Amino acid sequence: MLIPLIKTLRPKQWTKNGFIFVPLIFDVKLFRISPLLQTLAGFVILCLLSGTVYLINDLADIEKDRQHPTKRNRPLPSGQLSKPVAIAAALLILAVTLPLSFWLDPAFGLIAAGYVVLQVAYSFWLKNLVILDVMALAAGFVLRVAAGVPLVDAERFSPWLYVFTTLLALFMSLGKRRQEIVLLKGQASSTRAILADYSLPFLDEMMAVVTAGTVMTYALYTFSAPNLPANHTMMLTIPFVIYGIFRYLYIIHIQGNGGAPDEVLLTDRPLQAAVVLFGLAAVIILYLSPRV
Repeated sequence: MLIPLIKTLRPKQWTKNGFIFVPLIFDVKLFRISPLLQTLAGFVILCLLSGTVYLINDLADIEKDRQHPTKRNRPLPSGQLSKPVAIAAALLILAVTLPLSFWLDPAFGLIAAGYVVLQVAYSFWLKNLVILDVMALAAGFVLRVAAGVPLVDAERFSPWLYVFTTLLALFMSLGKRRQEIVLLKGQASSTRAILADYSLPFLDEMMAVVTAGTVMTYALYTFSAPNLPANHTMMLTIPFVIYGIFRYLYIIHIQGNGGAPDEVLLTDRPLQAAVVLFGLAAVIILYLSPRV
């Protein structure tokens, strides 16, 4: 059952944990060995913890997933992975990784524990509360970013990036909800009851608000955050953010493929190019431009 277990841990979705590298990069410590190794260790721990959360979530939703057109093929609902093995694996991973997270850094350990508590609360409760469900998903991304701050002993990390992360995560979460409604059509509420509380016009209105807020927040960060380059060249990265958001909207509304953000990122070449170019531009500007 090793392969079904690994599939249930969702390695493809571990890309979300890449948000832990944001403090490392934006605090200008990417090329320092100690912060880099600390962040890499934190990334591995978050991957194991998030994989455990997926195990717990699939255990909680096993009956509903059997009625879903795609989720029914997952190892647990399809019977490839037994419930006792999944429960034992979840307990074992938690018993190992949580103590390791506190050993790595006490503050990181608290954030990692808070992340697990939030995700478990989401699996059993928060995902059934309209609006709070997508806010809980967004909070998970913010905690990923926050987890990287103590690992690099951040000195220049701007609070604007927390706000930007929140809005960006809300944008992606709303897009995922929208795609679930489109995919399941009239049967949405039978597999995820909360979808009955959403409609496409309502989600589109919320996405419009969040989209504007995301772009504005990042723009404000590029010229108002302290310790950025004195010549405001960080503003040159704004077009990449705008393109990435517009591309995701195009994927949702035109291609009809706005599922899990990690899956979209792993398959859409233009979006991948935008992320890579944004990263390169940010690193070049942050590390080579003169500071205030």
